[in-house]
Amino acid sequence: MINKSDILETLSEWNFWNRALPETFARETYESDALQKSSTGEIVIVKGVRRCGKSTILINLIKRLIEDGVDPKDVLFVNLEDPKFINDLNTELLSLIRDTYLENLEPDATPFLFLDEIQNIKGFEKWLVKAYELKTSKIFITGSNASLLSREIGSALSGRYLDVTVFPLDFKEFLAFNGLTIHNRLEYLKHRLKINRLFEEYLRYGGFPRVALIDDPDLKRAELKSYFDSIILRDIVARYRLDNVEALMKLSVYLLSNISHLVSLNALVNHFRLSYDLISRYMEYLENAYLVLRVPKFDWSLRKQQVNPKKLYAIDMGLSNIVSFNVGQKYGDRIENLVCLELVRRKKELFYYRTAGDLEVDFIVQENEQLTMLIQVSAGIEDEKTRSREIRALVKAKKELKHARDAQLILLVPDAKESVEFQSETIRIFDLKMWLLGIE
Repeated sequence: MINKSDILETLSEWNFWNRALPETFARETYESDALQKSSTGEIVIVKGVRRCGKSTILINLIKRLIEDGVDPKDVLFVNLEDPKFINDLNTELLSLIRDTYLENLEPDATPFLFLDEIQNIKGFEKWLVKAYELKTSKIFITGSNASLLSREIGSALSGRYLDVTVFPLDFKEFLAFNGLTIHNRLEYLKHRLKINRLFEEYLRYGGFPRVALIDDPDLKRAELKSYFDSIILRDIVARYRLDNVEALMKLSVYLLSNISHLVSLNALVNHFRLSYDLISRYMEYLENAYLVLRVPKFDWSLRKQQVNPKKLYAIDMGLSNIVSFNVGQKYGDRIENLVCLELVRRKKELFYYRTAGDLEVDFIVQENEQLTMLIQVSAGIEDEKTRSREIRALVKAKKELKHARDAQLILLVPDAKESVEFQSETIRIFDLKMWLLGIE
């Protein structure tokens, strides 16, 4: 077991007791949400895909606390992926770290405890329960595996935690990382050429924070490839002790190459000639690691939602592009993936829908028992047939669906903005980039 002297040395390398705080980019939405939830006294869980910026958000929370007058010695940050801890990842290590910190720093107030990548500690949930009950710390934790956190914390910490799900950069954050802040339509129009150029970069390389700060395209691709390998090998293969790594890799590449398409488990079974159980488990693991997400077909019957094929989306366009064998995927599929991610960031409950005439609506937004938005995404509506099809799909779906009487009908396309009337319904056509930026 690592000794207290080595623990103190390691903690000193990560904490800001005697060194300056680093320069970082703020992620305002996540940081404010986490601090607000912490004020309740509950444990705050910051979760999301590997390398999406969770650790930086913890650092930013520490910076905000110190700026608000919290003594740096009243804050403890622990990186549980530090190589020095690798042989001692158990709850005894957590207790030893806490004791070493208390003995040497002697905090004056209830300390803030930040535990990064908590899922590396077997049985961490029991340790957290005890720490929570004793009120020894105000606790923030991060994790990269959705199933692990939801299952183990859900049962052990029921009623004791609140969570914040972090995604790679949205388009507004991506622009800020590239030195451009857009608040309104006038600023958008002023910087349209630069925004268009950055949008194409965002669509190609995605929104992982570190990738966004790299200029060289080859280095961007190398970084993305390393992320993909880490997610597969560390968050899935190692965690679930899988033997058939080749099958998992092939499935992952196939899925990331077929974004915005319907995917059924039975079709995957036939394609890969693997068992239904194996495909089902691997799909669950990929979702748990936040690599992909699936959107069900809308139906008031939960059973029908479960048995119908789901539409598949990637957590990040950069990851999809780096491994995809569909070089030059359809533009419409890629921007649809961006819209899905943005709606999920906005905490919308999503479905897709097919009308009686087999017209597809990309996204149905449900809030409580009401359907509030029907959204189509199109690469362009200059062609009259395309324009008519997209509009007819929205109007027909609204007429078919119960509880959609007051739903907004929205069509998102590049570089267009207007409202049209069709069969007594109003369809609002938005410029996709402006919509992503929250500008109307």
